[in-house]
Amino acid sequence: MASSLVYLVEDSEMLSMLYQDYLRAESYDIRAFRLGQDGLDALKKQPPQVLLLDLELPDMDGMELLRYVSEQGLPTSVVVITAHGSVDIAVEAMRHSAFDFLTKPFDGKRLCTTVRNAAKHQQLASLVDSYRANYDLTGFGGFIGSSLQMQAVYRTLESAAPSKATVFITGESGTGKEVCAETLHKISPRKDKPFVVLNCAAIPRDLIESEIFGHVKGAFTGAQTDREGAAARADGGTLFLDEICEMELELQAKLLRFIQTGTFQKVGGSKLETVDVRFVCATNRDPIVEVQAGRFREDLYYRLHVIPVLLPPLRERGEDVLAIARRFLTQFSVEENKHFHDFSAESANMMMNYEWPGNVRQLQNVIRNIVVLHDGEKVLPSMFPPPLNTVPVKVITATAVAPVTGITTDAISAETIRPMWIVEKETIEHAIAACDGNIPQAAALLELSPSTIYRKRLAWQAT
Repeated sequence: MASSLVYLVEDSEMLSMLYQDYLRAESYDIRAFRLGQDGLDALKKQPPQVLLLDLELPDMDGMELLRYVSEQGLPTSVVVITAHGSVDIAVEAMRHSAFDFLTKPFDGKRLCTTVRNAAKHQQLASLVDSYRANYDLTGFGGFIGSSLQMQAVYRTLESAAPSKATVFITGESGTGKEVCAETLHKISPRKDKPFVVLNCAAIPRDLIESEIFGHVKGAFTGAQTDREGAAARADGGTLFLDEICEMELELQAKLLRFIQTGTFQKVGGSKLETVDVRFVCATNRDPIVEVQAGRFREDLYYRLHVIPVLLPPLRERGEDVLAIARRFLTQFSVEENKHFHDFSAESANMMMNYEWPGNVRQLQNVIRNIVVLHDGEKVLPSMFPPPLNTVPVKVITATAVAPVTGITTDAISAETIRPMWIVEKETIEHAIAACDGNIPQAAALLELSPSTIYRKRLAWQAT
């Protein structure tokens, strides 16, 4: 692991050498500066993990450097050094996000401990920033939600978007497979080209080939003119084949040839046509089961199954249920000129404890039903249609979480006092256990957001 970069801005050469001697045993990469401007120039080129900053410098007020770090949002923990320790100076330094405050004189142990803590703090802050940038999305494209399962979906779509590789989406009915396909298209280089949807289950079997490839006049009864199919309409863009497992085996063979060559013939035609299409397909069935049952060609499956995306059911997405419900509530309230703005605590509990077999589609319909048939500002349990109004609400009370330590005031001593982060960790983990692993419920009990718990657990894993 690379050593932490530490800048020391101290005008006294003797003190600078002393501080460097103190820190040398810690194996830091230390760079010392006598002037504030030299330190500022170095900050602009390469921010360190830790900045040891004397406030009284010959060419400028050290507070200028602190303000620069704060205003620029540099990934640097600043430890302020001054010979004039006053409350006003400390408050001003902390207001500009100083990590700690050292008043001269101080010993080497105090300095090393402070710098070590500052470096550790910056390491954890960087991990949190990385988590937020890469995992903590509250939504993506047409999706709503920040659950870990959906974060994984977002990352896959983001990585797959620039490619032409076929994406195979699976998931229960109502999980948002078409939303997934459209999102992939909108973030891809093909976003300005057509996005064509073809539901293989909604088209009569004798017409689906024509719907995909088109037909020429007279190809069959009723074919009075030439007609372009979905393949031609999607040229340059994305062709989304929904419910792909509903396609007949004979047509599957033609689709396989189309995918392999990029060429096709209209029904009743003899001319080969070439198009540039990105294929995305979806099914609510298990494609492996369909292959084993002989209902889906194995060679087609492996041709399509390049980048798999599994959409989780709503019951596994935790607090995403509430986020999606609130979005629908706002949308439908505006459409219906109603005044709903939130859910009561009991209503929120009811939605969190329901299994949602119809997933997001069912949730959407339930919220629309409530908004259309009722009035008010908050959604109450009595407003829910069956079967939700018969679901028992699991209430978690504060007594569900036992005390972490059982330490009484009579027993307090230096030996019984533990670091706050350990107490916090034990409390959170105990709450999660009491809620049977349900982090959103544990977060509600602790009056925290689920994302806070996820970030803290990530930080603990890094220690």
